[in-house]
Amino acid sequence: MNNSKRNTLLTLMLVLAMWLAACGAPTPAPTAAPATEAPTEAATEAATEAPTEAAAPANPNIILATTTSTQDSGLLDALVPMFQEQTGYVVQTIAVGTGEALKMGEEGNADVLLVHAPSSEKTFMEGGHGKDRLLVMHNDFVIVGPAADPAGIKGMATAREAFTAIFNAGAVFVTRGDDSGTHKKELALWKSAELDPAGQTWYTETGQGMGASLTVASEKTAYILTDRATYLANKGNLQLEILVEGEPGLLNVYHVMTVNPEKSDKINYEGALAFANFLVDAATQEVIGQFGVDKFGAPLFVPDAGKDPAELGLDS
Repeated sequence: MNNSKRNTLLTLMLVLAMWLAACGAPTPAPTAAPATEAPTEAATEAATEAPTEAAAPANPNIILATTTSTQDSGLLDALVPMFQEQTGYVVQTIAVGTGEALKMGEEGNADVLLVHAPSSEKTFMEGGHGKDRLLVMHNDFVIVGPAADPAGIKGMATAREAFTAIFNAGAVFVTRGDDSGTHKKELALWKSAELDPAGQTWYTETGQGMGASLTVASEKTAYILTDRATYLANKGNLQLEILVEGEPGLLNVYHVMTVNPEKSDKINYEGALAFANFLVDAATQEVIGQFGVDKFGAPLFVPDAGKDPAELGLDS
């Protein structure tokens, strides 16, 4: 308390005492002002460690080009609000196929990419379009189809066997046909089976994302290759079952890549790097590892930040 406030208080107390004395009331004994406690060590530490509000980014807007699987599975609905709250950035998410996402990066129309086509990603980086590339997570691809299983693929050990059986049976198969990571994987599987379904009457192209393509496959009682996360997130609305799964070659790996700021002066590299670092942060990785457990009894994605790519069968 400063001297001025202290003198004012004492004057008021003296006036009160004189008034009470004039009224015949006993004069209250002055009480000492409560001593100010020295802050405890714990309180000092708490004050020191209390988080301070992060400074607002100079350029808060980020464009994220990502696959439809991260959107359709609901994962981004969990992660993006966390990132925005922690950093002050605002994320505009554009969910497209991996091919389109990579094209957006090449043209400087996105700041950061979250995609799942490792060979195409490497080409993107080697072309100087990306600056950073970090391993984030994986799940796997599965072949789903109607319970009747007209091609008899249920329980087959490899996708190659399954695709061969579907081809020979002329069973309806839905392809995304959108140059997405899933579409690229599907084409690679047909190639490994030395088969070309293009032009076949039973081979139906949607040109749409994973969720929409699963709906089409269900309506047509058709087979389709899908990532497990999107299938599980939409399973309740589908008449499709998992028929082939578990082959190491069906692993579905996701990386985050920042777009090279030299591509355009519009690129928000600081924001892109902040988002990339957020995805591989230990706390975020824990959230990814728990996503879906409450609803499906198992996570929809497996966190991979910091792992050796060789553990996932990748050369880089």
